[in-house]
Amino acid sequence: MNDTTQDEELDADPPSGPATAVVVGGGLAGTTAALALADAGVRVTLLEGRPRLGGLAFSFQRAGLTVDNGQHVYMRCCTAYRWFLDRVDGAELAPLQDRLDVPVLDAEGEPGRRLGRLGRTALPVPLHLARSLATYPHLSLSERAKVGRAALALKGLDLADPALDAQNFGTWLAAHGQSERAVEALWDLVGVATLNAVAGDASLGLAAMVFKTGLLSDPGAADIGWARVPLGELHDRLARKALDSAGVRTEVRTRVTSISQHGNGRWSVQVPGETLDADTVVLAVPQREAHDLLPEGALDAPERLLEIGTAPILNIHVVYDRKVLARPFFAALGSPVQWVFDRTEASGLSQGQYLALSQSAAQDEIDEPVPVLRERYLPELERLLPGTRGAEVRDFFVTRERTATFAPAPGVGRLRPGARTKATGLYLAGAWTATGWPATMESAVRSGVSAAHAALSALGRPRDHLFEEAA
Repeated sequence: MNDTTQDEELDADPPSGPATAVVVGGGLAGTTAALALADAGVRVTLLEGRPRLGGLAFSFQRAGLTVDNGQHVYMRCCTAYRWFLDRVDGAELAPLQDRLDVPVLDAEGEPGRRLGRLGRTALPVPLHLARSLATYPHLSLSERAKVGRAALALKGLDLADPALDAQNFGTWLAAHGQSERAVEALWDLVGVATLNAVAGDASLGLAAMVFKTGLLSDPGAADIGWARVPLGELHDRLARKALDSAGVRTEVRTRVTSISQHGNGRWSVQVPGETLDADTVVLAVPQREAHDLLPEGALDAPERLLEIGTAPILNIHVVYDRKVLARPFFAALGSPVQWVFDRTEASGLSQGQYLALSQSAAQDEIDEPVPVLRERYLPELERLLPGTRGAEVRDFFVTRERTATFAPAPGVGRLRPGARTKATGLYLAGAWTATGWPATMESAVRSGVSAAHAALSALGRPRDHLFEEAA
C-alpha cells in the first residue's frame, strides 16, 4: 500500500455537494467498487469496454446453450465474494457444499483404488482432514504421514513475512519431505486450480496463504461453491440490476482513452465523444491497461505493473448425447485432465450431458489447435469415465483465456500496488493489486472494497456498510 497521501485523505473535510466517481472497468472489482461507492451516496458512473459486465467470468451463447467462458468456483473462506453474491441477490444461485467433498479419479490407478476423496469432518483444525488423509488411496502410508507434517509446518508460517514471497512453493515442499507423487496428488491438485501455477512456479507466500486459509483456518473453510446458473446471470444481469437500483450509471461498449487531473483536484475521464468529470476515479482494469492510463507520478514505479506476468487457462467443452458422469465434478490424476464439471443444467441442455474441463497453468496448450486438443482429451475422458465409451460427441469446442490471471511467481508480491496512488482521488482495483490473495474472484471483490474504502475515506463518506475484512 502506498501511504503517501493516506493521512491527508483521511482528514479531508466532507464535501458540501454530492460527490462523484467514475469507475473504469466492469469486472468484479469495478462492479464492487461502484456498488460500494453508490451505497455511500456517491454519484457513480461505471464504464466498461466490453458489451457486458463480469470481466473474465462471463457467459455467451453457442448452439442454443449458455456457455461460461470457464469454470469458476469459490470456497466458504471467500467471504468477500460471498458478500458480493448477497449484495446482488445471487447467493442462492451459487450455493456451497454442506461439507467439502472432492472426488479424485486416478486414470492409472489399480482397479478398486481409482477413486479417492478429499473431504473433511466437523472436528477442529487440523483433525478435520485426518480421516480423509488417512484413507486417501493415491498416496502411500509414508507419503500421507509426511503430508501431515508438512501441513503443520505450513500452518506455522507467518504470512506477513515478506521473505516467503521470494521463495517458490515447490522447493519448500521438497525440503519438507514431499515426494513428486504427493505434489501431484495433493498439493498441485489444489494449488494449480487456485494459484494457476504448479508448485515450482508459485510464490511460497501465496501458496501458504491458500492452504492456511482454505484448509488450515476453519473446518469448513474449503467447502466448495459454484454457480448453478450461467456466470452471466450473476456477474452481468444481477450485477447490473443491483447497480441500477443503487443509482449507478452503467455504460458498456465504452472504452476510456485517457484520464487527467485538473488543477482543482478533480478528474477528467475521456471516452469517445464525451468527457466525464469526477471527484474520484477507480481504475479497475488489467495491470497493463492501468499502466497505460495512469497519469505521470501516480505511482513511484509504474513500470512494475508491466513486470507482473500473466498465466493462461484453457477450457474444453464436450457435449455428449447421453449422461456419462453421475457426480457434479471431479479432479483427475494420471491424466492431462485436471478438473471436470457437469454444466448440463446451467447451460440449458435438455438432452445428453455437457462437461467442462478446466485446465489451469496451460502455457503448453493454450494455442494448440482444436483438432489436436480433441484428439488428446476425448480418449482421456474415456479412460476416466467408462460411460463415455460409445457415447456420441455432439459438440467439442474450446475457450481460451491467455491472460486469465496474474502469474503468482516468486517476487510478485513486491510488484502488486495497493488501492491508493500518489494522485489524490485516484485508486486502483483488480485481482492483481495487493489483496494478499491470488488472482481469484475473491481477490477481485476485495480489491474493489479496498478502493472504495480508500475513496470514501478521502471524501468523508460513511464506510460502515463495507465488507470490513477486505477494507
